[in-house]
Amino acid sequence: MSVLVGKKAPLFSSKAIIDGEKIVENFSLEQFIGKKTVVLFFYPKDFTFVCPTELFAFQEKLKDFKDRNVELIACSTDSEESHWGWLQVDKDNGGIKGITYPIIADIDKTISMNYDVLFGDYEVDENENMFATGPMIAFRALFIIDKNGIVQHQLVNHLPLGRNVDEALRMVDALHHHEENGEVCPANWEKGDEAIEESHDSVAAYLAKQ
Repeated sequence: MSVLVGKKAPLFSSKAIIDGEKIVENFSLEQFIGKKTVVLFFYPKDFTFVCPTELFAFQEKLKDFKDRNVELIACSTDSEESHWGWLQVDKDNGGIKGITYPIIADIDKTISMNYDVLFGDYEVDENENMFATGPMIAFRALFIIDKNGIVQHQLVNHLPLGRNVDEALRMVDALHHHEENGEVCPANWEKGDEAIEESHDSVAAYLAKQ
């Protein structure tokens, strides 16, 4: 699996659902470059079990992301019609009605492949028949992309393991603090905590207080 941290985030343009109901043809990452931090997260599949818990957890924190000038984007390998259908179903019936941030339809799996989070691969046998080696859905991956389009944080979980949305916000805060102040953020740092200048004396002084 590739480590994309420190590299340009792969650009994409794909169909997506926005505002919980509208299908757009060319939803692109490029539209946010130079303007916003982007949190792009992949989830395995519509109409499943852990996925709606994550999607609603991100929705509950959507204002916190927006207040930080962050664009929150979800992506799975399902079609836009599948996304739209799931968005019409109430939470009580296993649906995700009420989710308003964009959900990308990576139906040709190119976005998942470019971010190297596709669970499985295509291979060719001795008879030149193509076959898949896995379910060909996305892992639970998350990328924080800065305004310059550079990946600053990457997290990949296996399918059964849900993510912590507060940790994603903490990482956004750490990135923004570093961008604005030039300081680095120590272990378990949270917004408002003391950060560290990049010097041995600063680190020693910080550790002495712990």
